[in-house]
Amino acid sequence: MPQLLLELFSEEIPARMQARAESDLLKALTERLKAAGLSFDGAFACSGPRRLTVVVDGLDARSEDVRETRTGPKVGAPEKAVAGFLRGAGLASIEDAEIVDDPKKGQVYAAIIETPGRDAGDIIAEAVPEIIRGFHWPKSMRSGTGELRWVRPLQRILCVLDGKTVAFNVDSIQSGNETEGHRVHGRGPFTVTGWSDYEAQLEGEGHVRLKREDRKALILKQAEAACKTAKLELVPDEGLLEEVTGLAEWPVVVLGEMDPAFLGLPPEVIRLSMRTHQKYFAVRDPKTGDLAPRFITVANIEAADGGETIAAGNAKVLSARLEDGRFFWENDKARGLDAMRDDLGKIDFKKELGTIADKVERVAALARELAPKVGADPDLAERAARLAKADLVSEMVYEFPELQGVMGRYYALEAGFEAGVVTDNQVVGILSAKDTSEIQPVHNWASGYTEAQVRKIADAIRDHYKPQGPSDAVPSDPVSIAVALADKLDTLVGFWAIDEKPTGSKDPFALRRAALGVVRIILQNAVRFSLAKTAGLQLVVLSVRLETQKLQQSADELSAITAKLKDSQPLWGKRNYPSASQSGVSAEANSDDVRVNELLEGLANDEIFREKLLDLLAFFVGRLKQVLRDEGERHDLIDAVFALGEDDLVLIVKRVKALGAFLDTEDGAALQAGYTRAANILRAEEKKDDTQYTDFASVDASALTEKAERDLHTAILNARTKAGAALQEEEFETAMSALASLRAPVDAFFDQVQVNDDDRAVRQRRLLILAGIRDALHAVADFSRIEK
Repeated sequence: MPQLLLELFSEEIPARMQARAESDLLKALTERLKAAGLSFDGAFACSGPRRLTVVVDGLDARSEDVRETRTGPKVGAPEKAVAGFLRGAGLASIEDAEIVDDPKKGQVYAAIIETPGRDAGDIIAEAVPEIIRGFHWPKSMRSGTGELRWVRPLQRILCVLDGKTVAFNVDSIQSGNETEGHRVHGRGPFTVTGWSDYEAQLEGEGHVRLKREDRKALILKQAEAACKTAKLELVPDEGLLEEVTGLAEWPVVVLGEMDPAFLGLPPEVIRLSMRTHQKYFAVRDPKTGDLAPRFITVANIEAADGGETIAAGNAKVLSARLEDGRFFWENDKARGLDAMRDDLGKIDFKKELGTIADKVERVAALARELAPKVGADPDLAERAARLAKADLVSEMVYEFPELQGVMGRYYALEAGFEAGVVTDNQVVGILSAKDTSEIQPVHNWASGYTEAQVRKIADAIRDHYKPQGPSDAVPSDPVSIAVALADKLDTLVGFWAIDEKPTGSKDPFALRRAALGVVRIILQNAVRFSLAKTAGLQLVVLSVRLETQKLQQSADELSAITAKLKDSQPLWGKRNYPSASQSGVSAEANSDDVRVNELLEGLANDEIFREKLLDLLAFFVGRLKQVLRDEGERHDLIDAVFALGEDDLVLIVKRVKALGAFLDTEDGAALQAGYTRAANILRAEEKKDDTQYTDFASVDASALTEKAERDLHTAILNARTKAGAALQEEEFETAMSALASLRAPVDAFFDQVQVNDDDRAVRQRRLLILAGIRDALHAVADFSRIEK
């Protein structure tokens, strides 16, 4: 069967667009062929710097004839209806129609429409130009001689079917059977008849590696071999590997040298300069793990001198880039984080939410509030939060935004080094070599801190942005946890306060990522605190700011608001958190965990405030569902637990896992069925009588006449006592076991007792027993939300 080969040859296609364009072209062409009635055995595509190629194997030579019967109005229908039918069917008169029997309408007019099949070549000649003209590129341009928009000027179209050219024209470019090879090593042109011929000529004399995966594997193999020869190790960089795969048709790896003096720069700066500006791979000493003064570059040519000239030229360009980095580094060190922090008030975080300096004040207050809950020193958490954003105004971060936080850590360590606190700068690896005995004490923020404290602050500055994606690590040090949580919570609450939430697929401020980060930090570090209280606290702060338009509210004013939390009543119900000895956290962490400030309590009845807070909590639950779904847990169980008003994410997860395990047992499934039956009866009776059956405690056991109802009443009392005690200690498996004891008496009750007894008093007692079943299970989760 015929094979179709299509190649669209242009000037250089940006590397980041090639893979998507390859997939899009394959999809567009195959869908068009199928729609035209052509089937095929298989298809694949490949892409490179100057070409997109699609191959379709086993293509039908011709589409099948199609015979269609189109029915119309009844015989004897009005003239207008008949005329409309004739126009739609393409008939000249009603005599050209046939009369057929319709089971519902009787005799109706029908048109027999026969569409003859078409040659595959004709279909392709019509489809490809339309695909090219309608092809979507993220960015495109027009050449100076035509109207066609393409990513870069389109130069050739190769289209061969069964060895023969499919002729068509697109913007004065005539399709043909010729292609070009490598600009230097084998330009050609080459005349081809199909994929085998095309592949053999281009990958041979043409010096073009056609498939992305082949080029990628070749680059990696050559790079690892070059490093092995030099007794070095390639620093993995999958993103860069993908990019350089799209830059060279005939990739040749070259190992170059850089000035070792530049190793005094932060390694992240060196790698980013290599990666961002030059597309070089970094290499390291496998013994120490430190960067080596070498680099890997990928050329698109086989040089006669083995790449020496290429390496020397690339080293010269890299030196110029790294010289800029050194200039930024020295300037930023001389300036220091304290001075940088003073400029944060000049940058808006969000107009309605103030400047970055305003955000820093809020985050610092919240980090101090959270610190005891995560086992962190409040002073260190607050100090780290006040410095965390300072490097945003550094020259290095201005040049490399990806280094925000990372550079802040280095500048923090430099401050400690200058203050004579950080004495071992080898961990930093890049601080200027100095004799610490000659350093005179200077007044900066690091003075008065120990080396360990400076390092904790420095690490928190770096880590407070984490996690920035599903593969990013989660902060684990308590100080870093406090600052990372405070920063993300403040961002989320702020955007909820001004009603700028994610909508649909749009999330310009990455709020979903921030919420997912909060969830991951909490779960992976088993952080125990009330999310409602903490988010509500910050919402109060922002509400006060927004309502009074005091965007410059001081840290003292924020502290005064948070101090009101100490002696207030809980908004979401009291909760017993693990004791300090159980959690390993200082006793201070438990001092106000079950309190909510009076201002928040007062706002609880404010409909708008409460709606925002509940909506934000639901947003967190959505991210929690995402995490648990990835772990194989059921989303309905999260809803069932969250419906209890629980907002301690660690506790929610423990309940969900225990509930899921319980429902997977025979007892659990049977008890859920019993709950459903009881709930359905109660719902019907409560609706009929307009009465809520909730007072199980009022049931007089001596008045119960049936053994099954007496047994169930006793079982419920026992189960509630045991489950309640277990829940208090967060022993959810024990609580589930206590509830499982209800299975047999519940089954017996429904088998032997008629709930709707004619005697009203008897009926009400039995309904209250059913309510006891419902309430006992609701102590664990809202079973009404669990899907069957």
